[in-house]
Amino acid sequence: MLTLSFTFPAGRYHATPWGRHVNEADVAWPPDLWRLTRAFIATWYRKLNPEQYPRERLVELLTTLAGEAPHYALPEAVHFHTRHFMPAPVKRTLIFDAFAQVGREAELIAHWPNTTLETQQTALLDALLNAIGYLGRAESWVEARRLEAWAGECDCYPSEQAMNPETGEVGDLAPLWLPQTPAGYAEVNAELREAALARERADIHRKRAQALAEGKTGKSHDPAKAKLPAVLAATLPLDWLDALSLDTGELQSAGWSSPPAARQLYYLRRKNALRFMAATPAKARSRQSGSVTTARYALYAKPLPRITDAVRVGETLRMALMGRARRLFGDAIPPSLSGHGLPEGNRHGHAFFLSEANPDGRVGHLIVHAPEGFDAQAQSTLAELKSIHTREGAEWRLLLEGMGEVGDFPASKLLQSATVWRSATPYLHPWHRKKGFGVEEQVARECGLRGLPAPVAVEWLEDGRLRPLDFHRFRSRRGLSQPDRQGCFLQLTFASPVAGPLALGFGCHFGLGVFQPEKACQE
Repeated sequence: MLTLSFTFPAGRYHATPWGRHVNEADVAWPPDLWRLTRAFIATWYRKLNPEQYPRERLVELLTTLAGEAPHYALPEAVHFHTRHFMPAPVKRTLIFDAFAQVGREAELIAHWPNTTLETQQTALLDALLNAIGYLGRAESWVEARRLEAWAGECDCYPSEQAMNPETGEVGDLAPLWLPQTPAGYAEVNAELREAALARERADIHRKRAQALAEGKTGKSHDPAKAKLPAVLAATLPLDWLDALSLDTGELQSAGWSSPPAARQLYYLRRKNALRFMAATPAKARSRQSGSVTTARYALYAKPLPRITDAVRVGETLRMALMGRARRLFGDAIPPSLSGHGLPEGNRHGHAFFLSEANPDGRVGHLIVHAPEGFDAQAQSTLAELKSIHTREGAEWRLLLEGMGEVGDFPASKLLQSATVWRSATPYLHPWHRKKGFGVEEQVARECGLRGLPAPVAVEWLEDGRLRPLDFHRFRSRRGLSQPDRQGCFLQLTFASPVAGPLALGFGCHFGLGVFQPEKACQE
């Protein structure tokens, strides 16, 4: 076996995952073998004597490491980020600098259970570990060494599901990148080259046909002599080490969505291995329950959407989560998120997509809440969501503050307990009004269907700065029955405290009919 130890003297690890923008504030944790391999190559080029450690030996070492996916033992880490403006002549640019904060002496272990190195490979590896100065970005100072004997347990390893089959414990699925083996890369390289040549030949045939249709004659390119475009050929070198050494900018300029010499593998890491720090310390979660019903995001956008567009925001959030789930699990989208395939009678156990406004009326936080809880796949989807693209082309960045139970978010107004609740967005009664079945009766009926007590008083509110008509009150989905198109603001009074979030009426799963406490009850 082979075991490596990494410590970060500055207490920080900065690294942006492949395919992500730095302003998405994501952190590639743990450092994957692709990043580690490229760090070894850079260290060999810059700091080692090629006569003492020839290129062929480096290839042998990296080939051995690529032959097995490493396992990890992760130290406690917290996802932090700073925000600052880059100076510019015309307009400053907001930059997010995200990093994993770890203990200065905390060890990150990378472990290959079935890998054994030859003597010369071990000598080269020790020299690389001794010479490496940083891992990830340049400010991620690192001290690395090989451990002769290690008897610890790994808590991050390759897996296709978000649950430990032995313990039943639910974790997070993290996509990591590993180098292809030389044989694997040779096969991928041949396939990519042939596909590119086929596109070039097809393009020549298309141009020939177009020229004939236009009556043009003259010489044209021979499809049999089609060549790879220069920019593509430069990023598909035949040599494996050259492919591993390509600059990221070259790959992106050539249009690659992922490095041709890399492969992606999902790792199962323990829940909150890279935890988020909320603005207010969360309460300790009950060990008896342990269910996850709620996720809360901080929203960053220019400008932030208005609370009057809450239903549009809710629909956009759901659409983004559906897309993320489809990328992770194909058509097996978690029912708790989609609302489809639920047991009969379970009308409101799936996700609510709610907007939480700042004092200025702008949406500063998003809440996804499912009373019946989120399974492992839904939790992975929620954790993976980093940004939202609206239909208007705007991008909203999201920072997951945490996942847990409602009581874990004391900073959220919508997730408190109270006896008096006031409308934050208009309530639209879901059934047609009849004699003896007006708004008060419909609110009472909805509360009963949710397992809540009926309010002892329902009052109309008409003295606010916003009117129901100021809000967008319609779903984008066509064909929905909507008995109430105007809406109203209400104040509900209960005999005993009711726990939030409280959302009733038409469109309640998308941000309409949301209530907030007049005064939260302190436990």
